[in-house]
Amino acid sequence: MIFRRRGAQLAVIAVVQVLAMSLWFSASTVVPALRVDWSLSREAGILLSVTVQLGFAAGAVVSAAFNLADRIEPQRLLAGGAALGASATAAFPLAGPAAAAPLRFLTGFALAAVYPVGMKIVVSWFRLARGLALGVLVGALTVGSALPGLLTGIGSWRAVLDVAAALALLAALVAVVCVRPGPDWQPAPPWEPRYLLRMVRARSQRLVCLGYFGHMWELYALWAWLPVYLAAAGTGSAFAVIGLAGAAGSLLGGLLSDRAGRTAVTIGAMLLSAGCGVLSVAAWGTPLLVPLLFLWGAAVIADSAQFSAALSEVADPRYVGTALTAMTAAGFVVSAVTIQLLPPLADVTGWRDAVALLSIGPVLGALAMSGVRAAAGARTPRSTARQ
Repeated sequence: MIFRRRGAQLAVIAVVQVLAMSLWFSASTVVPALRVDWSLSREAGILLSVTVQLGFAAGAVVSAAFNLADRIEPQRLLAGGAALGASATAAFPLAGPAAAAPLRFLTGFALAAVYPVGMKIVVSWFRLARGLALGVLVGALTVGSALPGLLTGIGSWRAVLDVAAALALLAALVAVVCVRPGPDWQPAPPWEPRYLLRMVRARSQRLVCLGYFGHMWELYALWAWLPVYLAAAGTGSAFAVIGLAGAAGSLLGGLLSDRAGRTAVTIGAMLLSAGCGVLSVAAWGTPLLVPLLFLWGAAVIADSAQFSAALSEVADPRYVGTALTAMTAAGFVVSAVTIQLLPPLADVTGWRDAVALLSIGPVLGALAMSGVRAAAGARTPRSTARQ
């Protein structure tokens, strides 16, 4: 059967991610229209972005605490998350302003069963070329996250949310019918609530997570506020920077990671991304800004999949899903902080200077991954090939 082949599974899982992750920024994209129709304040608009991050983190914590990603059939968990997120998004236009933030929280909570679970399924199919495979998955997430920017041209803000909900329902259907775990899928392990403590105590896992947190300090704040930043700069397309450049960066990061190593790619991408953030201040108002933003859009996501690949290689194979879910949970809490910080800072400094704040995270993340590389260098050369 064609869907039993790993290439076909990767393609199907990528399609599911694109469709389901269109929910992520579906409400944030239409905030300008909501401010008119619902008299939404700026703070309430920020809350719509933050609550998705916090909902995702909460869902990931629940999943990690009960080892759900390792103990439930992955295609069913993935489909259930996509369907729940679709329902919350479809209810958003009907419920009104009072229920807006809770529904966005529920959407994020549901998506915690989509992205981390998708990563674990991909890992079960790709023992080799894992970096590229996860790069494809993150590229799909990137395109899906950027998709609402294209949907704004179809009509009212309600139509954007309805279409995003319909796409997520289609993702649930595809997941149930077509997605299956690969030959390296581990049998359901016993419930182990203490595995999170084991993660924290294990230096290699701890450093990979710290590197990921530096990456997440920057990523979602840039994605969430890029349309506002571009409007202030009077240039560019958010979909092109996030979706097209981001997808290209994810694929390139995956290709390089399987050849040069996880740490080389993560350190290089984070330093390049931090440099783009700083240089964007000088490039503001010049013809250099747009190409710099394309480079930034590629660099900011090029390393994302490689943290997951690195963690999957040092975590207990029985609890890879739990490890990946826990790391993403904490990372999305970090991202919620910068999403809230950036607009008030921009009120004081302007958007040109405010985005330089994002460069702090990737610099610290690169330092953490340097620790991973140093630790790997103390072992045999063969054992460090994909770290």
